[in-house]
Amino acid sequence: MPSEPAQRRAFRLTAVGADVVLVGYFSAKQKDFETLMASAATELAVHGARVVAQIVQRRGVSDGGVRKMGQPYSSRTLLSYGKVREVAQACDQANADVVIFVASLTERQQRVLTDMLDRPAVSLSDILAAD
Repeated sequence: MPSEPAQRRAFRLTAVGADVVLVGYFSAKQKDFETLMASAATELAVHGARVVAQIVQRRGVSDGGVRKMGQPYSSRTLLSYGKVREVAQACDQANADVVIFVASLTERQQRVLTDMLDRPAVSLSDILAAD
């Protein structure tokens, strides 16, 4: 398995013209999530990527979620499994090259999501830091 820096380099080589699904994970307390998603899409465009779909998972919108707002839905995927399926479907429909998460991902989350989505899953901060 390639190391994390090797994965970054591989994506950087294909970033120009890459079709990207942008995924945001936000607490219900974060009211400016649409602005954050728009800013992330702009940053990606500046780096040569094309955002073909945007998907947002919000935590704490329902009564049951409020108590767990600071925790990911899943330590393996960050998102709920239904949302992962939605991301996979969007990727397939748009023939996306990569999935970029606004939130930071652990190495394990990157591996699991890359396997589940059948394309690289990386954090926006990793892409921006690589430049």
